[in-house]
Amino acid sequence: MANTRRVVGALLSNASHALSPSRVTLQGQAVALEPLQESHTEALYKHIGSAKDSWLWDYMFNEPPTDAEQLKSLVASWATSEDPLFWSIRVKTGPIQGIVGYISYLRITPAHRTIEIGNVMYSPALQRTTAATEAIYLLARHAFRDLGYRRLEWKCDNLNEPSKKAAARYGFVFEGLFRQHYIVKGRNRDTAWFAILDSEWLDGGLEKAFEQWLDASNFDENGRQKKRLEEFRSAESRLT
Repeated sequence: MANTRRVVGALLSNASHALSPSRVTLQGQAVALEPLQESHTEALYKHIGSAKDSWLWDYMFNEPPTDAEQLKSLVASWATSEDPLFWSIRVKTGPIQGIVGYISYLRITPAHRTIEIGNVMYSPALQRTTAATEAIYLLARHAFRDLGYRRLEWKCDNLNEPSKKAAARYGFVFEGLFRQHYIVKGRNRDTAWFAILDSEWLDGGLEKAFEQWLDASNFDENGRQKKRLEEFRSAESRLT
């Protein structure tokens, strides 16, 4: 008689559901993630809403707002959404402080303990700053430590090179390309998929690498990093 048993996945020691994220403020040293509110529109428009900032929307699903009222309408709808769940990014230190961008969780699936970081809108005032990196750290830590997720995803248009480079820098592992995944603003989008697993964050040294990079001792008196995040990640991976 033929053996009809098939290879199946490993049985999990914990197959319980993750928690659904809620509208809580996540506090860091350089940044605070605050639940998005309609009252944040004015600050957001200043940094991402004018004609000179239209390029920031190239890879977003929405067209750039034509005026503050249109952005206000978008923000009002996002502020009540459960999935995606949006935060405003408030910078607390440095020359430009206040709300300078937004970010979200999406594809929130507690039953399978998977969640995604997306809708990443970093204004020029936020790009390439400590606050920008800390925002990702806060959402990753919250997903893995507080909510119990086992997989954190990052997806972007395959033509969006800055997003792909950011994902790699943060430690997301490239998993493949979904060809002809979306039609966005009448154009084809192939989607690059990345993810971090709970084992990589909690036990693989990734969380610790972020914390070492964010530590004040890693920055000089002018706020310049002494060691790159990738160096801390590499050092931690050799220890695990």
